[in-house]
Amino acid sequence: MVHLMVHLVEEAKLGGPVHYRWMYPIERYLGHLKSYVRNKAQPEGSIAQGYLMEKILTFCSRYLENIETRWNRPRRVDDEPTHEESNPWLDTLFPKVGKPLGVSSYFTLTATEKLQAHRHVLTNCSIVDNYLQEFRNIVQK
Repeated sequence: MVHLMVHLVEEAKLGGPVHYRWMYPIERYLGHLKSYVRNKAQPEGSIAQGYLMEKILTFCSRYLENIETRWNRPRRVDDEPTHEESNPWLDTLFPKVGKPLGVSSYFTLTATEKLQAHRHVLTNCSIVDNYLQEFRNIVQK
């Protein structure tokens, strides 16, 4: 096995990067084509017919409206924000991404937690930078 390392280095030099000679994507695609075979007596015809049917259905389904196809089906993870009326200033500070999951719960912050959250927003939001600079200018005067 130690001697194998010598040949692996030589093969890497001759073959170049592995992604140029990697067969996995090709084998996977061939497996996809094999799934089209319905008539085992004439597999080539079945593959050609299945491939043609898939391409035709894909082409047609892109132009159908009001019918759920694989191109217009809602995604599993719907992270699009809802378009509700809200404060645009708050949306820039806290963008709404994702949907709520489960039952909402409420909790109250202690005075220390509220102070820490307030300081975090003041020091980490770019919108507040102008106000912080103005405050520093007033303090320096």
